[in-house]
Amino acid sequence: MSFRHIQDRGVKHVLLAGASVSIVVVALIFLFLFREAVPFTSEPGLGQFIGERWRPTSMQQVGFGLLPLITGSAMVTLLATLIAIPFGVLGAVYIAEIAGPREREILKPFIEMIAAIPSVVLGFFGLVVLAPLVKTLFGLPIGLTGITGALLLAFMAVPTIMSISEDAIRSVPRSYIDASLALGANRIQTIFKVVVPAAMSGIIASIMLGMGRVVGETMAVIMVTGNAVQFTFSPLVPIRTMTATIAAEMGEVTNGSAHYQALFWVGIVLLFVTFAINLVALRVLKSYGRA
Repeated sequence: MSFRHIQDRGVKHVLLAGASVSIVVVALIFLFLFREAVPFTSEPGLGQFIGERWRPTSMQQVGFGLLPLITGSAMVTLLATLIAIPFGVLGAVYIAEIAGPREREILKPFIEMIAAIPSVVLGFFGLVVLAPLVKTLFGLPIGLTGITGALLLAFMAVPTIMSISEDAIRSVPRSYIDASLALGANRIQTIFKVVVPAAMSGIIASIMLGMGRVVGETMAVIMVTGNAVQFTFSPLVPIRTMTATIAAEMGEVTNGSAHYQALFWVGIVLLFVTFAINLVALRVLKSYGRA
């Protein structure tokens, strides 16, 4: 057996071991979550989650209703995604098709650098700058609301959407553009009627990954959404998300209590939501790779 063959087999086994460890770690995380959460199913029971009151420490009537947490997370995520899409996609179109080479060399690293800013720093920005601005703009008594969280999360999602969309747009074959120009279309018509539709699957995947980034964010959300547990569909009032609930309450809850187990169920719901978003994004990316 040659040294080259031994080397190839060694690399193969190392990669296999690394992949296996990753799968085992993920499986153990799932196992741990369900082990801590399952006792809640017998007492007080999963029916407790169907309700509008999350009051796990109430002295009068304890409530474990998840609806206010789910609606808070869904509203912030959807609003942030809707705000981030035009900025992310149009920014990607500009960098990929309109900006010059020197301009592109400056803009793209700058956009990617925004993604590296710690969320707590962005939270400070939202607390000091964004919240007072929202308060003044909408005439609210307090600026810590759902829309403040959505604006901040949109800012955090834009680099993800812009970076992946730009790669998708730049991968469109040059022959498509040349054919469009040869048929008499101008530059803008070619971009929005040929290039963007051809890159649409990659753009959709970038949006899904941006949503995954938004729905799992914790620190910035805790700092700017007001953390008021209430069942509402208005973005102009304080709300609380699932991630903020886990982060705010897990440190002080009694180990093994119903409150402790309920928080693990909140984590399971959040895990499945994130898993579903990433699964859709991967399927779109897979179809994009075949295109």
